[in-house]
Amino acid sequence: MTERLQPGRRVKKTMMRSAKHIGMSMVCSGGVVSLLLLVSSATAQPASYNQAAPYQAPASHNPFADIGLDQRLDAQLPLDLTFSDESGKPVRLREYFGTKPVILSLAYYDCPMLCTLVVNGLIRTLRTLSFSAGNEFTVLTVSFNPTDTAKMAAIKKQTSLQSYNRAGAEAGWHFLTGDEATIQQLTQAIGFRYRYDTERKEYAHASGIMVLTPEGRISRYFYGVEYAPRDVRFGLIEAANGKIGSPVDQLLLLCYHYDPATGKYGVMITRSLRLAGAVTVLGIGAFIVLSLRRDRRQKVVGNKP
Repeated sequence: MTERLQPGRRVKKTMMRSAKHIGMSMVCSGGVVSLLLLVSSATAQPASYNQAAPYQAPASHNPFADIGLDQRLDAQLPLDLTFSDESGKPVRLREYFGTKPVILSLAYYDCPMLCTLVVNGLIRTLRTLSFSAGNEFTVLTVSFNPTDTAKMAAIKKQTSLQSYNRAGAEAGWHFLTGDEATIQQLTQAIGFRYRYDTERKEYAHASGIMVLTPEGRISRYFYGVEYAPRDVRFGLIEAANGKIGSPVDQLLLLCYHYDPATGKYGVMITRSLRLAGAVTVLGIGAFIVLSLRRDRRQKVVGNKP
């Protein structure tokens, strides 16, 4: 049975067929245009994909080759070097060694940025320790700028002690200056490499602190401008050969080991497992002994008339 369409519906159906045909034509033609664009792009720029970049030889000069902090663990500090303290009095390094471990930091006193970060980072760490400068250890901050004066050292000491805010620290933290030759001997002994930038009128240098034994031997290096309090505490305890710190510190040092590659203390898994095993065995043994004693007491009480 043939369907008869009214004139209005016939026109509407014809328009829909036309729109569908036009849409398909646009899609097809769009695909052709896109394909043509891709082909033309590929043929127009074949070299960008098929040719390797020209070889460039590496730079022959490393601008940071003469800047760094090289570890020289167990190296002896030249304790006979003479500097000037914050009052201008000549002093030998030997005067600060002999009984306590020493934290050594290098910073020139009008440094615009990095030296201040080193000193401030050290202060933040020292504030968290129960140890105090002047009691359990000594701090030496030495300028590597030969033009720094005792007055500049005194100002730096005053601001640093105010920030540290620990009683008695003025006798345990010293700020030194020296001449070029003396500074060079010290920096070479500890592996501190730096360079003066004539264009910027400032020194390019590494950042870090060192912990030394009471005899003046380099025990630990800690890099950067932030120093983990746990690491510094362990470093001081080891440098003092266990003469400072608590029995708990000594026990923890059995589980932690200094890694020279990172300048930090890390957990030694094997040693920690052995220690945990020993503690477990001791705990079980103590439990057995106490249980046997309790059983004997109960038997004695039970046998009494």
